Amino acid sequence: MVSPFPGMNPYLEDPELWSEVHHRLITAIAIAIAPALRPKYRVAIEKRTYLSDVEDSVLVGIPDVAVYSKRTSINEPRSTLTIPSQTEAITVTIPQIEEIRESYLAIKEVATGRVVTVLEILSPKNKRSKEGREAYQRKRDRVLASLTNLVEIDLLRSGKPMRIIEKIESDYRILISRSDRRPNASLYAFNLPDQIPSFPLPLQSRETEPLIDLQSLLNEIYDQASFDMAIDYNQEPIVKLSPEDAVWVDELLRNQGLRGAVEE
Repeated sequence: MVSPFPGMNPYLEDPELWSEVHHRLITAIAIAIAPALRPKYRVAIEKRTYLSDVEDSVLVGIPDVAVYSKRTSINEPRSTLTIPSQTEAITVTIPQIEEIRESYLAIKEVATGRVVTVLEILSPKNKRSKEGREAYQRKRDRVLASLTNLVEIDLLRSGKPMRIIEKIESDYRILISRSDRRPNASLYAFNLPDQIPSFPLPLQSRETEPLIDLQSLLNEIYDQASFDMAIDYNQEPIVKLSPEDAVWVDELLRNQGLRGAVEE
């Protein structure tokens, strides 16, 4: 089944689905661009590993003390028999340190093994503070200080966008930083109703750059993974929409018969 959205499907931003979306999209891009890069380059799927911090865990609003004692009110009448206060255990959650593995693409020159371009698709943890963001920021800084090109794809509305000097508001963005043009970079900024723009994959100077049709690839994995069977379009997306986008999404889904008619 084809995705009902002309651009990014906001339901795919659900953390329960995003890990699979990320994995499939990284693989789809690697497969799509490999033929155009042969024989000079090969596409490697690399992994970055780090441990999540406590604040990224499920520990939210849980008291520091796990066991409480009931106190007897001073207004309660005392019996002649002294009964010791009862201690009851409550259920709490211990934060777990989680090993995070994130995949990205490295375009490598076959003759030298040099990484010419790194392509990243941001995950929710990259856009948070603490370990996830810091791990990615360190990698980003190293790439930007090198002779390697960077392609950074952000298809997530939640979280804090990666830093650029200009203040640009958009739901999604694709950043292309060519090593020979820094600090200048190309930014494709687009919103929920927009089609995802195609973009060139930067290589070395004066080389033909293959075009990545990200929209078509996302549509393909939506169908291959049967994401339509995992999504209830009668419900609102997990990541909240603006009032204007909510109206647009509601009308779009109703017109395609994916959401029930409004009850009068």
